[in-house]
Amino acid sequence: MNLNLKFDENPLELNKTYVSKYKDTLQINLVKFYISDIQIEYANKTFFLQSNSHYLIDIENQSSLKIPICKTENKIVNKITFNIGIDSLTNVSGALSGDLDPTKGMYWAWQSGYINMKIEGKSNSCKTRKNEFQFHIGGYLKPNYAMREVVLFPKSNNLDIVVNFASFFDKIQLSETNSVMIPGKKAMELANLSAKMFYIE
Repeated sequence: MNLNLKFDENPLELNKTYVSKYKDTLQINLVKFYISDIQIEYANKTFFLQSNSHYLIDIENQSSLKIPICKTENKIVNKITFNIGIDSLTNVSGALSGDLDPTKGMYWAWQSGYINMKIEGKSNSCKTRKNEFQFHIGGYLKPNYAMREVVLFPKSNNLDIVVNFASFFDKIQLSETNSVMIPGKKAMELANLSAKMFYIE
């Protein structure tokens, strides 16, 4: 399973200038997010399931954009399901290792748990220090449960998934929304937007 990070039709590049529908000129300098619990349903009603699997996607680590799953040459894929973020049970299991290691920079504290997605950068629209925006989307306690499920229906055995950040920034006015750093209503709204970035061409 391959993830293609884009801004509109172009590959997403760090520190490159992009323009949103709100005419915000912006540069992205950090993108990290978790993909977990991947499930693939085949046309013959068999399943590939990776329970308790957590992958940290980091634009600066290109190998992280390729997620290993079983080979599917002889099976037709009907549906792919996965989560963006970390489930509540894992959040309360204590700091873990591998991609869940707190040194990866995606763990707040036991009260707030893991950050499901981080997007950082700068824009002249942000009246903040150094014109920076910071979106740290997370939260595992209701009503601020920020993990989101993504369900995709491939037209073939194509497992190349697009993650289009233009669709995220096209719904945000950076002059008004530029810093979300804790669980809450704003983080929930951004979590909803993040789930809509994923599709198969």
